[in-house]
Order: sequence, then structure tokens, then C-alpha cells
Amino acid sequence: MYRKVPQFVETHLEEIIDNWKQRMKDEHGEKFFHIMPEEVIERTSRDFADLVVSSLTEETGLYEEKLHNFSERIVRLGWSITLVMKAIENFSDTLYDLLRKAEILDDSNVAEYFDILNNWIKPLRQEVVEMYAHTWERTVNLQKIALQELSASLIPVFDKISVMPLVGTIDTERAKLIMENLLEGVVRHRAEVVLLDITGVPVVDTMVAHHIIQAADAVRLVGARCMLVGIRPEIAQTIVALGISLEDFTTTSTLQRGMQEALALTNRKIVEVDEH
Repeated sequence: MYRKVPQFVETHLEEIIDNWKQRMKDEHGEKFFHIMPEEVIERTSRDFADLVVSSLTEETGLYEEKLHNFSERIVRLGWSITLVMKAIENFSDTLYDLLRKAEILDDSNVAEYFDILNNWIKPLRQEVVEMYAHTWERTVNLQKIALQELSASLIPVFDKISVMPLVGTIDTERAKLIMENLLEGVVRHRAEVVLLDITGVPVVDTMVAHHIIQAADAVRLVGARCMLVGIRPEIAQTIVALGISLEDFTTTSTLQRGMQEALALTNRKIVEVDEH
């Protein structure tokens, strides 16, 4: 059986591929396979067949390398885990039906066949899942880094006035980055007033408030004042309910009002100019 299966796959490759592709297209609710380029489908189906043959005829090291490369490629092509699992299942069903039809497979050797099939499917499924997990983890980390870089920068808006818009959840790691960027920015821009805009922070709990208070204290140590702006009604209720003291802060509900306060602290104000 270990010789017959790879031989059958190699000699009936076109028939296996045609049957497998038709099964995939007949899958209810599966649209991705219909819009996939034909050459991609053709190559992927041949790779499936090659893995079956390789798992039975080649050394473990070479098979594992092919398996890794195949898994990496289908993840890069955008195949979902569900689609991959359907593809594996349909390929094994196609092969089973054709082996039965050719009378290579019968009740006497079906157990041996499923043992062969399991040796092919189990490593393939495991490798695909691991590759998806690795790709997902890498994507999340890259997005996290990008978010940190974008949402923890001090922006000078007027002479002596800078704004740091905060977006997303503030954890200990991100609080450290905020503190570093804040202090470096105050010194670099020679800011006298800094506005911490928390409009984009979804939740302000005791931990987040602690990080904000620490940042404000650090700003005062380098000779600037810190204002907290963008306090929404629900955030204000949470702060009061938690008993968090913000007495040392100037706080406003919007960035616009905070800017007016900041200008006043630097002895300036916005006036309307009559064009006439």
C-alpha cells in the first residue's frame, strides 16, 4: 500500500486534480476558490499531490522542508485556515474515492490506507496552524509597534505649546514609551505647556490614571505644565467613582478648550480679526 498510493497519485494526477478542484468549487458558501487565479489553483493542487508522494517516498528532512514551504506559501496567498482544512479534506476524499474505484483500496487494506493518510494529513494540519499562528503573532506585533510610534508622539502646535494625542489602551510598556517621548519632546520643543489628549483612550481606570499622573509629575520636573484634555462624560464619571484625584491638573472636555487655556497660560489668546 505504501508503494501503491504514491504510484497511483503520480499516474492519475490529472484526474485527481480535476476531481479535487470540482469538489472545492462545489463547497457551499466558499467564494474564495472561485475568484482564485487558475494557475494558483493548479499549482496548489499539484503541491498537495506532491506532499502525499513525498510523505511516503522521501526522507523526513526533505518532506518537512517541502511542508514548511507549502504552508508558508498558502498563508501568504491569503488562504483561511477553514479553506485549507476543506482543501485537505476534499483532497483526501478524492483520493479515497478514486482508489476505491480503481479497486486498489478495499475492506482488507482500508485501515492501512487511513494510517498512510494520517501520516500525511496530521503534520500538514499542524504545520499550517503553526504558520498561521506565527504570521498572526508577527502581524499583531508589527501593528502594536506602529500604533505605539503613531500614538505617543509630542506635536508642537504653537510656540511653547505641544500636544500628545493618546489612542488605545495604555499599559505599563506603553506608559514607559509615552513618558520617554513626552520628556524628550518637552526639552526638544522647549514647551511650557503640554496637553495630554485622552479622547482616543477607551477606558481610564486606576492604572491608566496612575500613568497619566506620573507623566504630569515628570513634565513639571523639566519645567513645563501638563493639562489633561478630551475627558468625556463617561470617563469623568469613572474617575470620580474610582476616587482618582486630578487636583494638580488643569482639565478640559475638549482639545479646543484646552488650547485656549494653554494660550492663556502663555499670556496669549485667539482673537477675531475684522477684515474690513
